[in-house]
Amino acid sequence: MKKIIHPVILFFCSCLLFIACGKVPPEKYFNVAVLNSNMLSGFANEGMYRQLESPSLKLGEDHGTVQMKRSEVVRDKINAIEESFDKVKDLKETEETKEILRTSIALYEYVLPVFKKDYMQLAESMDKGVPEDQIKSESKAIHDKYLAGYDELYKKLITAGKSYAEKNNIKVHWNDN
Repeated sequence: MKKIIHPVILFFCSCLLFIACGKVPPEKYFNVAVLNSNMLSGFANEGMYRQLESPSLKLGEDHGTVQMKRSEVVRDKINAIEESFDKVKDLKETEETKEILRTSIALYEYVLPVFKKDYMQLAESMDKGVPEDQIKSESKAIHDKYLAGYDELYKKLITAGKSYAEKNNIKVHWNDN
C-alpha cells in the first residue's frame, strides 16, 4: 500500500506544481491591471463626493438598518483598493505586460494615499457635521489637487490596455464617449 500511495502523492504534487507555474492568461492580466481600475472611477470628482454624501446602509445592532459613517465608507473603499492593488503587484511582469502593470501600479500608488489622508479627513469632517461650505471646500481641494494627475494616469492605463487587448485578441467594448 505504501508503494502505491507514495507515487500517487508525488504525481499529485507534480501536477499542482505544473499548474501553479503555468502561464497566466492575457485575460487575467487585463482584468486585474486594467478592468479592476474601474473601482477608482469618481476619484477626485463628484462620484466619490456623492458616495460620501449618501452613504450606504448597513445592518445595525438591533438587526435594523443604519446609515454607514462616511469614514466607514472610505475605509471600505481603501480595503477594496488595497486588495485590488495587491492582485496587480502579484502578477509577474513580462515584456508584454510591463506597460499595463507599471501604469496600473502607478495609478494605485497615486490614489491610495489620497484616500487614506484626504478622503478620510473629508469623511471625518462630514461625520462630525462640519459646515457644508467647509465640506465643499475640502472636496474642491481634492479635486483641484489630484484630478489632473489621476486623469493622466488613467488615460495612459486605458491606452495601454487597449493596445494590450488588441495584441492578445481580448474582446472589449470600450465606452469612448
